[in-house]
Amino acid sequence: MRIGEAAAAAGTTPRALRLYEARGLLRPPPRTGSGQREYAPADVARVRVIRNLLALGLTLEDVRRRAHRLDLLVQDPAGSCDSRPGEFNGVVADRLATLDAEIARLTHLRRSLAAAAGGQDVTEHRTAGPCPAPGGR
Repeated sequence: MRIGEAAAAAGTTPRALRLYEARGLLRPPPRTGSGQREYAPADVARVRVIRNLLALGLTLEDVRRRAHRLDLLVQDPAGSCDSRPGEFNGVVADRLATLDAEIARLTHLRRSLAAAAGGQDVTEHRTAGPCPAPGGR
């Protein structure tokens, strides 16, 4: 199938497929006589796995580091990293540590902002509508 069909089947765009190929996540597909990329169902399955990993919070670089092992997840999409000790655990552990650090940073930032606002939890007023006009109008 051509790039547009493959992208649609994988739930993405042709641009994403070209990016995955450029980053080494997807093997360069064979080309037709006119130079168009020709994707197989296995390529679409691999793109779905890549998109699932990205949706879980991994980065393109995280996935690229283990691109040579993505076929394990293509063959067994329901399998977890636990069933393949050492295959993805290092990448996942690194990403979890990064997320934990970002959560801690954002939590600190939120507390600082709330304190600067006089301790008022401004999230209570989110659904109250627009701010009143100056002068109470």
